[in-house]
Amino acid sequence: MARFRRKSFITASAVALLIFVITVILKSLTPEDNGSGGGFGLAVFAQKKGGEENIQRQSNVESQTRAETIMNQKAMEEKKQSFDSEAGDFPPPNYNVHIFYYIWYGNPQFDGKYIHWNHPLLPHWDPKVAAGYPQGRHHPPDDIGANFYPALGAYSSKDPSVIEAHMQQLRTAAVGVLVVSWYPPGMKDDNGEPIDDIVPLILEVANKYQVKVAFHIEPYKVRDDSSMLENIKYIVEKYGRHPAFFRYKSSSGKLLPLFYIYDSYLQSAEIWAKLLKTTGKKSIRNTPYDGIFIALLVEEKHRKEILAAGFDGLYTYFATNGFSYGSSHHNWKSIKDFCDGNNLIFIPSIGPGYVDTSIRPWNFQNTRNRIKGKYYEISLSAALSSRPKIISITSFNEWHEGTQIETAIPKTGGQMAYLDYLPHRPSVYLEITRKWAVKFKEEQEKWLE
Repeated sequence: MARFRRKSFITASAVALLIFVITVILKSLTPEDNGSGGGFGLAVFAQKKGGEENIQRQSNVESQTRAETIMNQKAMEEKKQSFDSEAGDFPPPNYNVHIFYYIWYGNPQFDGKYIHWNHPLLPHWDPKVAAGYPQGRHHPPDDIGANFYPALGAYSSKDPSVIEAHMQQLRTAAVGVLVVSWYPPGMKDDNGEPIDDIVPLILEVANKYQVKVAFHIEPYKVRDDSSMLENIKYIVEKYGRHPAFFRYKSSSGKLLPLFYIYDSYLQSAEIWAKLLKTTGKKSIRNTPYDGIFIALLVEEKHRKEILAAGFDGLYTYFATNGFSYGSSHHNWKSIKDFCDGNNLIFIPSIGPGYVDTSIRPWNFQNTRNRIKGKYYEISLSAALSSRPKIISITSFNEWHEGTQIETAIPKTGGQMAYLDYLPHRPSVYLEITRKWAVKFKEEQEKWLE
């Protein structure tokens, strides 16, 4: 910050004139002149009328007073300074530690409305069971679709200051690769919002912090061998030259982009083989668009299907131990043996816990208590025991399912008392991740001896 010296002989009249000029300038400023700000306190009111939800916004978000904007900026800066003071020096990023990242959040200041924080309550598939639980949706900023509350508030994924804070947290955790949930351009996520237009900003800020970016391709409509070929071409051509674009050294020694394919089992092995086998009609192999393609393993039978499809590896995604065959820790050794025997990459996915009752109020059986960090450490230990090449973390900020390691704070909103990380600090899961990322690197070096 530049510092200026005042001359001791400035007259009182000069000071008065200076104050007058500053006052005029300040009065002329609009909220847009004040930077990105925090914006988390912008009021959006929801009420039921005639059985339908009507969202009443303030007549004009931009009419927010300058004083309110300054308070928002100050709050964001205090949070950033507090985090920086806890973070200390960043450790080296471990590019074998990947984390799933969601860019679907929005608020009125950056998006004109709340997005995803106002998640609806999802009904149980059995109407009789569903009748016993509340319906409707959440009403941010105090009432959000999550069991925890983010330290950055109900933020927008488009907010540059939020992305900056996220990259700082990732570097504090020694995470090297951010795996962005992605839909093709022109397509929207389940909440009806485009995703791809945020990627360029993510790449720019990630590069500043030496974080790499990979893509988690969601099961968009009409996802098949043809559309996947076009979308892989799009990603490689648009983002492949960016220094933050992640490439992984294949078994052949080539540096290739790595793609996670969520719900890959929705397409048959025969369809995937057209794209991923060298003999496939639309084979991507040995072309400028070749890559490392990682399938989702849910059921045991998927192992052979993944192999037959021509995938390069598999991951387990779910943070709930026991939820599926793939997410069950006790199966990881046999899964790793299968992968080793078939030249596949095994990427176990671990998480700090799981709770989604804020959006699925009937789903208590899948809740996994964090046990003040012990659940996360047990999961990390289980992952390392399988001696994988890569570990993936579910997640950085999937707030709806309570798998986030992003900083969270204690909060009470309306009738909701949010869960928190107490008695630990808001950064506790970043610190645990950092410890195990370092341990993982040390263990891998021993495995190579």
